Amino acid sequence: MAMRAMIIKEFRELSRDRRTMAMIVVLPILLLVIFGYAANFNVGTLRTVVVGPQASVAQAMLPPLFEVTSVQTDASTQDAKTLLQRGEAQIVIDTNTTPPTAWVDGADLFSAQTANAALARAGGQVQTQILFNPELKTSWYMVPSLIGLILTFIGTIVTSIGLVRERETGTLEQLAVMPFRPVDVIVGKIAPYFLLASIDLVIITLVGMLLFGVPFAGSILLFALGAALFLFAVLGVGVLISTVSQTTGQAIQLAILTLLPQVLLSGMIFPLLAMPWAVRWISYLMPLTYFTMISRGTFLRGTPIDAPSMWLPLLVLSVMALAIFGLAIIRFRRDLSPSGSTRRPTPAGQEG
Repeated sequence: MAMRAMIIKEFRELSRDRRTMAMIVVLPILLLVIFGYAANFNVGTLRTVVVGPQASVAQAMLPPLFEVTSVQTDASTQDAKTLLQRGEAQIVIDTNTTPPTAWVDGADLFSAQTANAALARAGGQVQTQILFNPELKTSWYMVPSLIGLILTFIGTIVTSIGLVRERETGTLEQLAVMPFRPVDVIVGKIAPYFLLASIDLVIITLVGMLLFGVPFAGSILLFALGAALFLFAVLGVGVLISTVSQTTGQAIQLAILTLLPQVLLSGMIFPLLAMPWAVRWISYLMPLTYFTMISRGTFLRGTPIDAPSMWLPLLVLSVMALAIFGLAIIRFRRDLSPSGSTRRPTPAGQEG
């Protein structure tokens, strides 16, 4: 009977713990759906631009895999390479040469592999030249995005746990009676995490370049700007998690729930274009998706800031950072109010 009572007690406690129930029920379903639909390395279409005097003829000969987005009969071979560098195409068919040359963006690994295989089946009609990652090294493709993943872990988990521990020890209750503005408190709290994450950014970037030979072709200042915006966004997520968590365990659970979709749907592992739109739209709500675009663009292509593939992710990250940070300040203000959630949770059975 005692064992039966303990089992019933545990089930009742689990049913009241919504976060644990979400981990038990929602997370497996989420993983099943994501892996079922998103775990696909086969790219169905390739954004293609055809240039040169015979562009129209070459376009008519391309199979459906090559989705032609532009035909530029007056463009040169250098223009073809520039289109790839700016991220405006994945493949450029250049008819200025004989035979025509297919310039392939090696920074987009899986698209490049798909294009390489398709062009090889076409025989000798087109010669293939891979830019930015000539040997199609997986490490060159993964290291820039792994930098974002590491920063996501630091910004989300470490920040949320650090702030929740202060709630558990009662430090936030002391701050609530001091003459501090919420923005002063939140900036003061995350500034050390931002500094530490920035140091980690430099270290892992240098290690990735030295250990795996990953080139850095772009602007350091542009990469630093993207990393700073991304850090503000993920630190804001960490603060938000801390405002809805009363214990360290709850913070870790929520952090995992926010991290897993970013790892799987950000384009870091599985190419975005290989995902069905029903899943892909979730990717565009995640900061890591845009930092991955910026990181690969600056590392491998040297994409300039005026290219849509660079300024658009920077703009979206800016909006995300402001929105998430603003919401975190609003939530934190409530925590710092005398009637807010800085009060320690009342033990079960002692309410009222």
